[in-house]
Amino acid sequence: GRPRSRPDRVRGDKAYSSYDNRAYLRRRGIKTTIAQPEDQRANRQRKGQAGGHPPTFDKTQYRHRSAVERCVSKWKQYRAVASRYDKRDYIFNGTLTVAAIVIWLRDTLQEPSETP
Repeated sequence: GRPRSRPDRVRGDKAYSSYDNRAYLRRRGIKTTIAQPEDQRANRQRKGQAGGHPPTFDKTQYRHRSAVERCVSKWKQYRAVASRYDKRDYIFNGTLTVAAIVIWLRDTLQEPSETP
């Protein structure tokens, strides 16, 4: 069939919590999991009932975003990934794959053993 043109959900950090971003995603029918900064929360509460209700927030979905962020930060520790030396897409994808394998091997070897 036709390729999908929109995601089911967008997970973002506090930097993407603007009214315009939320309104755009709402118009497109995309669910959001974006934390609301303290200043926006305080402004909404200061307005009282005119401030509207707080946006919905799902902590479990937000934890998935955090896991992805940690994975990307591990990838960026490799110079070839962070600066994107490779010009062609398929070569860069191979570089990402090699970096992911090295990260996976390091993480599995560093785990403490279960035996006492």
